Amino acid sequence: MTRWILICLVAAPMAAAQELPYSPEATEACLAKAILPSEDEACIGTSAQLCIDTPDGYTTVGMGFCLGHERDYWDARLNAAYGQLMEIEKSVDDEMTKLGSSVPSSVEALRNMQRAWITFRDSACAYERVQWGGGSGGGPAVANCQMVMTGQQALRLEYRLEEKLVR
Repeated sequence: MTRWILICLVAAPMAAAQELPYSPEATEACLAKAILPSEDEACIGTSAQLCIDTPDGYTTVGMGFCLGHERDYWDARLNAAYGQLMEIEKSVDDEMTKLGSSVPSSVEALRNMQRAWITFRDSACAYERVQWGGGSGGGPAVANCQMVMTGQQALRLEYRLEEKLVR
């Protein structure tokens, strides 16, 4: 009997979180209106907040669901920008090799920067978790940290991509 109660207690919040209305539309609308980079960054979390502002969104599971979905949205943008930048940097490296240049590899620099950023993000968000002293707010704090930092990095890579495409 105890096992059944435990299953119900775990499954009920998960089912509620799956029913939460998450859509990236509010974030995308905010970005469409933004002119300055600082305005773009202010859009990070817009859709997650709308999701959290629903009746089930203020639970720990609900917040994790909403924040996690927006983090995934930003992660997809980050990966798309990174992939496009990597292709451009490969072309730059090829051109530099043809010219006989000894400049460091753009591909290696981009890859190393991104790997270091991932380590930094994970460490920064682990630090956010410990601020909650093991309390239930630690999970949403980590999800929020990951969402914000991933959004910032996605925008940073998109800005760099835009600069490269304009040249």
